[in-house]
Amino acid sequence: GAGRAGGPGSPAGSGTRSAAPTPRPAAHSAAAPRRPRGQGVAAPLFWLLVAGLPGLWAYKAINTADSLIGHREEPYRAFGWASARCDDLFNLIPARLSAVLICIAGPGGWRVMLRDHRRHASPNAGWPEAAMAGALGVALAGPIAYDGVRHDKPWIGGEGRAATAADVTKALTIYVRACALLWLIAGGVIWAL
Repeated sequence: GAGRAGGPGSPAGSGTRSAAPTPRPAAHSAAAPRRPRGQGVAAPLFWLLVAGLPGLWAYKAINTADSLIGHREEPYRAFGWASARCDDLFNLIPARLSAVLICIAGPGGWRVMLRDHRRHASPNAGWPEAAMAGALGVALAGPIAYDGVRHDKPWIGGEGRAATAADVTKALTIYVRACALLWLIAGGVIWAL
């Protein structure tokens, strides 16, 4: 978990963190399918079903504003806080729906999802990322470097092993299954209307 000294990014068997994060391209690639899923697939479809084209348009406008100006760091924090909070609100249900569908599509993610979703900085992105970590049995997130500066972020699925290239293929399979489930649900909703 986040409290242990090592983790998949640490030198093998050392039990301590290295001075700089070990590159983990497979871990980032394995996490990638969950990232666009909530905001790129589930949320637009959700808002289209709930509020029609005006709902889809409003969601995409808010999501784009958050991407452009919703920064947490100064001096942009005061400028973009409204778009960031609106985006959090608009993604509340779709992010959790995405996580549930990932857990159904790749059994095994429930425990990690429920336990680790709060370890992500985003109130919504942690749900599908934790679900994917649990479904794959890998640790995602953890220490990372931005502009050469190390940031100790908590592990999601910390008891899992380090992600490998094979996990990327597995993650994409889970992603496709979860998308198929989402489209089946959307089709059922449309048919019922």
